[in-house]
Amino acid sequence: WQTNMAAAELQWMPDSLYNSAITAVVDSYSRTKKDVRSLPENIQFDIYYKLYQQGRLCQLGAEFCELAVFSKVVRANDKRHLLHHCFQALMDHGVKVSTCLSDIFSRQCSYIQNSEVSVREKALQLGLALGSFMSEAGWYAEGEKIFLACLELCELVEDVSHWIKALEFCTRLLHVRNANCKYSQGEDTYQKAIGYVTKLQRFGHSVNFASLYSEFSALMFAKSQYDEAYRWSVKALREIRQNLPIKVVVDVIRQASKACVVKRKFKQAELLVKHAVYVAREYFGSKHPKYSDTLLDYGFYLLNVDNICQSVHVYQAALDIRQSVFGGRNIHVAIAHEDLAYSSYVHQYSSGRFENAKFHAERAIEIIVHILPEEHLLLASSKRVKALILEEIAIDCHNKELENMLLHEAQELHLSSLALAIKAFGVVNVQTAKHYGNLGRLYQSMQRFKEAEEMHLKAIDIKEKLLGQEDYEVALSVGHLASLYNYDMNRYDQAEQLYLRSISIGRKLFGDGYSGLEYDYRGLIKLYNSIGNVEKVLEYHEILNSWNQLRDRAVPIKDALQDVENSERSTEQVIQQFLECSCS
Repeated sequence: WQTNMAAAELQWMPDSLYNSAITAVVDSYSRTKKDVRSLPENIQFDIYYKLYQQGRLCQLGAEFCELAVFSKVVRANDKRHLLHHCFQALMDHGVKVSTCLSDIFSRQCSYIQNSEVSVREKALQLGLALGSFMSEAGWYAEGEKIFLACLELCELVEDVSHWIKALEFCTRLLHVRNANCKYSQGEDTYQKAIGYVTKLQRFGHSVNFASLYSEFSALMFAKSQYDEAYRWSVKALREIRQNLPIKVVVDVIRQASKACVVKRKFKQAELLVKHAVYVAREYFGSKHPKYSDTLLDYGFYLLNVDNICQSVHVYQAALDIRQSVFGGRNIHVAIAHEDLAYSSYVHQYSSGRFENAKFHAERAIEIIVHILPEEHLLLASSKRVKALILEEIAIDCHNKELENMLLHEAQELHLSSLALAIKAFGVVNVQTAKHYGNLGRLYQSMQRFKEAEEMHLKAIDIKEKLLGQEDYEVALSVGHLASLYNYDMNRYDQAEQLYLRSISIGRKLFGDGYSGLEYDYRGLIKLYNSIGNVEKVLEYHEILNSWNQLRDRAVPIKDALQDVENSERSTEQVIQQFLECSCS
């Protein structure tokens, strides 16, 4: 009490004295840096953060490149977001601290392979913390190197405890490989993990597989094997228990929501993703990277259920969080830019105002090119989005020379994206099919109609094989081929059948007010005008008017973020409801 009175009289608080001490240490850092390393990790971190605030990145980099130093600061969990600030600033400054730390750790693991078990156990604990930080920060290649070194240490001993540890590192390794688009290596990790699962089950040991099954789902999702992605996501949900870390619970739920979206199980996807957003914000806060992860998945859901405006709003919120945590040149930021670019492109498609979408697409490409190899698969989707935007800008351009330049740039981007997709997935893959379809649209704009038809037919064939006859993606490609036949090739009978098929799928999936129906209805009106069928022209004008009235009468879309501020159900109740829906 007397201390507090004295503080009040002198108008200072004890924590400001602490800050003054931190500043004094930093001011004389060249003399005190050796002593700093013996301080408790929280105090040590505060000193390093002060170096960051003062812009003394060379000194900070020299400290963080010491594994002994970084192994202490990475344990200051309550200051994780501040550590991300420091780490990203060093990377942007050109200090390759991620590579330095992963190289040192990997070498140390190779040196201690014949050491005592206790030494190796200590290394595994450090590897888990260090690799997890790299993964969280988006430096996946370095996280992969660390987890591989840990896995090799685990494999030196054949017993149950080391199998359990090895399975944990397989799960972490699969996550960074999925995130880094290394799907063939991810397949190897998947097989290795299955081997450990089999061993543990044979010996009657119960291990929770929620994270592992969710990563299996993510791998299958990336490879467009949507049935398998959904199956593994359901298995993961069944593994959720009350004692699991909240991060694991959120990640399992949001991955399951994405699997539901691509299976067009929208009610189940909504149930899961809204709960994931709510839990992430309640537990981690509205400025945390995990909350931004759930927002990206929420935006993905909204985009796929034709709630385009709100998807833009949610994607922007996710980008704002990621920029505040990670700064500029970070893969998490690039991905958020790309998602926002595409949703903005779709949102502004009818208006033709693509400046904002183009900015975000170019920013995504700029970041990816700066931090990843030039042939990295993540470039494929960003280039695809930019190409789509350039094509629309070109179509509206009144300068023929500029139009041709934009169309040829779009072609180069699409062909590059297609090559990357084929290299990663092969020809028979949904992502590859999307690139074929995009080229079909572009060739139509370039008046290369035969090539456009060839691309659209390829896209439809692949999508039907993988997704079935009635999928949204099939409807998109069918509608684009109908447009080609109608507007440019005068093949009206085929165009009519394709339009009707696209309309049927769209109405079945999204209802009579689906926004995409407008283009099919207008296409049919033009088609019937061309063949002189006045009765059908009038019929579809009436249908289009009814569609417009339906859109006008639609209940105003409420704020998607306000919609997830409360949850009436617990996680257990949400999962139970999901499983009941899945069985029915």
